[in-house]
Amino acid sequence: MKKIKAVIVEDSRLARNELKELIKNHPEIQIIGEAENVDLGFELINNTQPDLLFLDINMPEKDGFALLEMLDNVPITVFTTAFDEYAIKSFEYNALDYLLKPINPKRFAQAIEKVNTNLIERAEKNEKKLALDNQIFIRDGEKCWLVKISDIYLFEVDGNYTKVFFQNEKATINKSLNQIEEKLPEKYFFRANRNQIVNVQYIGKIETWFSGNLLAELPKDIKVEISRRQASNFKDKLSL
Repeated sequence: MKKIKAVIVEDSRLARNELKELIKNHPEIQIIGEAENVDLGFELINNTQPDLLFLDINMPEKDGFALLEMLDNVPITVFTTAFDEYAIKSFEYNALDYLLKPINPKRFAQAIEKVNTNLIERAEKNEKKLALDNQIFIRDGEKCWLVKISDIYLFEVDGNYTKVFFQNEKATINKSLNQIEEKLPEKYFFRANRNQIVNVQYIGKIETWFSGNLLAELPKDIKVEISRRQASNFKDKLSL
């Protein structure tokens, strides 16, 4: 059975140890790192790409919500906190669960069951990913297109919508970037930053940019900035 890679971001050493004791009863979970603040947690997550994040909310300087906003790729997140007033806000950040300290072992087991179910659902979605030669129907107002996935070179956030760039056309669709990303073939499409997904086959030139970022050039002289935290993943993807 494949292990679920997990990290803990929690400022209290005692709370981290208590959490690790609970995890011992769930051998499918492997703790691959822990951090005591948001900045260290950010670095840890980018370096290890875990499946699961146990995240405290109230921490010095930056809180747990700030960490999620910093990440391009957010792991499955289970909040662990002593305060119940953040429950509603936590689900606005797509948290899978919200555990109050001290954490009840039975309640913790329920959270882990949710994690397992979520991972199974994700695996099933991956099996249903679109192939490069598949066609999709795109509608924008009165205009309609039947477009090959291979002809799309950019998806870009536009408020609550997403712009799709293909051939000599551009359309706006009523889907979030995260929903779209789930169906795209990972071999060819890359999340450059929080707001854009690019088809790497259309990248004509790459330049180093400010603060460790990269700048990729697409058709129509479109420039896409690859964030510093995604740049290393991008280089690995293209074996640079």
